[in-house]
Amino acid sequence: MALGKDYVKQDCSLARALEVVGERWTLLIVRDALFGVRRFGHFLAHLEIPRAVLSARLQSLVEAGVLEKDGQDYVLTAVGRELWPAIHMLSRWGERNYSGRGPCRLFFHVPCETRIGADGVCPACAIPAPLEELEVRPGPGLNPERDDPISVALRRPHRMLAPFGG
Repeated sequence: MALGKDYVKQDCSLARALEVVGERWTLLIVRDALFGVRRFGHFLAHLEIPRAVLSARLQSLVEAGVLEKDGQDYVLTAVGRELWPAIHMLSRWGERNYSGRGPCRLFFHVPCETRIGADGVCPACAIPAPLEELEVRPGPGLNPERDDPISVALRRPHRMLAPFGG
């Protein structure tokens, strides 16, 4: 029997959030959109996700207002960009507790060239670093054997939200 997607009996905002982003692959799709992935084929190649699952997750993210469809592209909305602090914090938690090789990616506040903290605050500027001012760079835990276009591109510094070529 398949698990349901909702938490009808839970009167909790976390339960409502999980109804939107709690299915397998969904947060990884949002993470990739934050990195600048916009095309279906790029999501498919980078995540190695079944086509039908990707299609269903993208559709549900569009319906929930996390992504919007712009021609061939899927673009994060303001609601989707609000997920950045949670995704960053979960990534840092995973680095500390489950990564033997260290972080796969590092996030730097470009104006001052400082790695942001787990809380998303730039230690040098003492402000939450805006997404548009962040650059993702390869970390020591990055798998150098991945050869899909997004993995290859993310081996070089790349501004968050900046789209990858079509």
